[in-house]
Amino acid sequence: MRLTKLEHACLIIEKDGRRLVVDPGSFTSPLMDLQDVDAIVITHEHADHWTPDQLTHLLASNPGATIHGPAGVAAAAEAFDVHVVTDGDSVEVGPFTLAFFGTRHAVIHESIPVIDNVGVLVDGTLFYPGDQFTVPPVPVPVLATPVGAPWLKVAEVIDYVAAVRPALTFPTHEQTLSEPGLAMHFDRMRASARTAGGDAVRLAAHESIEI
Repeated sequence: MRLTKLEHACLIIEKDGRRLVVDPGSFTSPLMDLQDVDAIVITHEHADHWTPDQLTHLLASNPGATIHGPAGVAAAAEAFDVHVVTDGDSVEVGPFTLAFFGTRHAVIHESIPVIDNVGVLVDGTLFYPGDQFTVPPVPVPVLATPVGAPWLKVAEVIDYVAAVRPALTFPTHEQTLSEPGLAMHFDRMRASARTAGGDAVRLAAHESIEI
């Protein structure tokens, strides 16, 4: 299974010639002419995780692709056919098995309403929590860890990696950080991963690895 990290929160997973796209948002370069996509997962409704333009581009090249997200996404993206998923659900799409964990976005501030958020585990291997530090009740070999956002601090990143104990983790949700800030957060994340017996890798936008 091949993982390609795009800018910020967007991931592309490839298996058996098919693709899964996760969180194609406003901080990610336009996904024009991307083909062989079976499904799109949107963890929550914030624009840095999905936009109408990104979905329109993807569906134009992949008219049979399905969209999966929590109820809040279905309401926000009412012009699209969103299959609602929540904590504990599992679906098969193309060659992929998707298991979903978590229900709510992390608290940004008490004055800001808390919205729906669901993390996705792909083929029992790669977990991406969206905007929350959800710890799945199953082993997670590869973890996409958010490292920069209005709702988090680096101490929580360290604790999250220690709690999940992945064999490998990499930073996501990094576009809110400067280059020195990202380097600092990654160093802390990697130290936590290594203390827990795993490791961390930093992926540039559009860089791919086999997982």
